[in-house]
Amino acid sequence: QVQLVESGGGLVQAGGSLRLSCAASSSIFSSNTMGWYRQAPGKERELVAAITSGGIADYADSVKGRFTISRDNAKNTLYLQMNSLKPNDTANYYCRMVLNAYRGVWGQGTQVTVSS
Repeated sequence: QVQLVESGGGLVQAGGSLRLSCAASSSIFSSNTMGWYRQAPGKERELVAAITSGGIADYADSVKGRFTISRDNAKNTLYLQMNSLKPNDTANYYCRMVLNAYRGVWGQGTQVTVSS
């Protein structure tokens, strides 16, 4: 079973930047669509950004122009560059590997807190 480990979260002031990483334990990483999700307290988990194995990216409207998803298939690592952070970006951020239409693998999450 592939494992995903996120890192890079932390506390940042509004307007600041953070870069999240998600390291996969298996080279099947390169063949699968990957996504970043977030869940704020009391809210449902939402998709932030996704990227196909070929590098095609898509974003939630709330982060377009501020966040960039990327992947390094040689390193089995997914990234999320977050710029111009806002307090409502505060959440636990998770990466997910899409295995098929019904199954995926989640990381354990990394906390991002944006202070005003």
